[in-house]
Amino acid sequence: MNIALSLSYVGTAYHGWQVQKNGISVQETVTKAVNQLLKCDTYVSGAGRTDAGVHARKYLANFKADCSIPLDRLPLALGAQLPEDIAVNGAAEVPDGFDARFSCTKKEYAYYVYPARMRDPFRVGRAYRYHYPLDLGRMQAGAQYFVGTHDFNAVRSVGTPVKSTVRTIFWCEVEPCPDNLIRIRVCGDGFLYNMVRAISGTLLYVGSGKLAPEDVPRILESRDRELAGPTLPACGLFMNRLWYDDTPELAPLRLNE
Repeated sequence: MNIALSLSYVGTAYHGWQVQKNGISVQETVTKAVNQLLKCDTYVSGAGRTDAGVHARKYLANFKADCSIPLDRLPLALGAQLPEDIAVNGAAEVPDGFDARFSCTKKEYAYYVYPARMRDPFRVGRAYRYHYPLDLGRMQAGAQYFVGTHDFNAVRSVGTPVKSTVRTIFWCEVEPCPDNLIRIRVCGDGFLYNMVRAISGTLLYVGSGKLAPEDVPRILESRDRELAGPTLPACGLFMNRLWYDDTPELAPLRLNE
């Protein structure tokens, strides 16, 4: 059977989702737990390659194996095999052709910033501290220029070669959150390496006056990484929501809420 798992995790201790040669990953940790619990040798596929230090509020993985444990009890059984920074929140049987990565129609990431001169130890590893005042109105205005289908070469890092740097962004929102946090939400059909972190860095430059909101289209058209803002640290980035439009079996997992 093909089983989908709804996960959440704190990525601080991991070298991202994907199995790595030089460090422990979330994928490796979850795969070992599944294989140990079910006495099998399966491959766990994930919704995307979150980078080292990136977190997930909502994440989906799937694997194929025989499973005699009722699916409503599987999350607790797997949770007993996993460290405390990875949680299994739900499980569902999905069609054989389903894949957590390739069946996903859109993803939303959230980047958290707290503008403060003094360090807050309770936010270390969960949000990025920015030293200078930020104008959220300017940031929101600049964010709208990222919406649509564009070549996003100017806001990505060089990584695994890709056939195209064109992607579609459905929304990009800058909003205040409780406790003086700022959240940047970006939803798209796919993302390039470090794309959301570079978009967030560019919006911080807009908010602090280093760039104007109207500079964003020029930056995108240039395809020049040096014209955009910095790639922000991984600590503030969360995979936030996921959509699987043709898989009603996943509705109880509430991945897009």
